[in-house]
Amino acid sequence: MRRFQVLVIGFLFVGMFVLLFNVPAPQKVAAQQPTGSVPTVTGTPAGVFITVVYESQINVRSGPGTRYQAIGVLFPDQTAPALGKSPAGEWIQIAYPGVPGDVGWVYANYVRLSLGTSLPIVEPPPTATTIVTPIDPTLMARFIPQFTATRLPTFTPPAPVARPTYEDEAVLARGVPMGLVIGILGLIGGFGAIISFLRGR
Repeated sequence: MRRFQVLVIGFLFVGMFVLLFNVPAPQKVAAQQPTGSVPTVTGTPAGVFITVVYESQINVRSGPGTRYQAIGVLFPDQTAPALGKSPAGEWIQIAYPGVPGDVGWVYANYVRLSLGTSLPIVEPPPTATTIVTPIDPTLMARFIPQFTATRLPTFTPPAPVARPTYEDEAVLARGVPMGLVIGILGLIGGFGAIISFLRGR
């Protein structure tokens, strides 16, 4: 029995040594590199950039003109790769990742080119057309309120205002002054009082 136990322990030790020496060495796993497309500029002079020289932010548009939609902004002193220019040279096409086509347009007077090289001419994209839904006139008439014409009340002008008339001062001056009449009556009363006094004596 003891001999059997010794054999079992011996087999266990031998098995452990075999396992230790047969374990494969750990392999170094390289980190997975991120995949993705980086926008590249082709057909443009190398190193040509635009720098915003306007005092405030400028719009980046989908085409060369204000009739195109604004798709982003650039801030003062911000740079972007220049790709081309409009036929008239008033707008410059730049690389602008994150928008359809990864390109945009900026007004040339608001930016400065880093090099004096001439940019290739790029044909402008077609302007986006606005989808217009025709309106049914019968349906539209249901929402237009109908007003019944009513006759306004007639206006009756008021009666003319009667202005009082005054006699002229020259006409009043021709009659007997009221002060003279009062003075004469006063004299007559005074004489009557003197005569009554004398008779009473």
